[in-house]
Amino acid sequence: MDTRARTDGPVKPGAGFEQPFEMLEACHERVHRMLNLLHRLREHVALHGADEQARQAARDVMRYFDIAAPEHHRDEELHVFPALLAGGDARIHAVVARLRDDHLQMESRWKSARAVLAAIEQGERSRLSSTDEGQLDALADLYPGHIQAEEEIAYPAAKPLLAGAPLEAMTRDMMARRGVAGT
Repeated sequence: MDTRARTDGPVKPGAGFEQPFEMLEACHERVHRMLNLLHRLREHVALHGADEQARQAARDVMRYFDIAAPEHHRDEELHVFPALLAGGDARIHAVVARLRDDHLQMESRWKSARAVLAAIEQGERSRLSSTDEGQLDALADLYPGHIQAEEEIAYPAAKPLLAGAPLEAMTRDMMARRGVAGT
């Protein structure tokens, strides 16, 4: 099992902080890669237990969901969602409410899923129980619909609202929170 999975930096060529929506979509690509790694990890553990490859994969998934995912959610909560809520579109407001609820569910479900991964990473769990599998599924199952709603509804609606100075402020904030020097 190849456990090498990049969790840092943009995936799309040219997707950097100066293009925050492209950066957010690149984060979604990394989420998909991490969920794929999680799936492969589960298969690997079933065949090989918590060997070094499994422990490394667990570390990679934990690193992404401990660090990058919360920052991504913060970007949306601080910039994208407030811009959308400032408008009067009830449909968009409902989407934002759902996305915010998803973020809370993701945070909660991550705690349970992380405990399973930590046990693998520490070599304490060489097999996954049905409860373990359920906790990992509960987290993974939230993402496809969430990402689709962001990319097909929320981001396209927010882009025109965050043009110019608001977009520049979003870029500066994203960089500052990650300790990235401005250009």
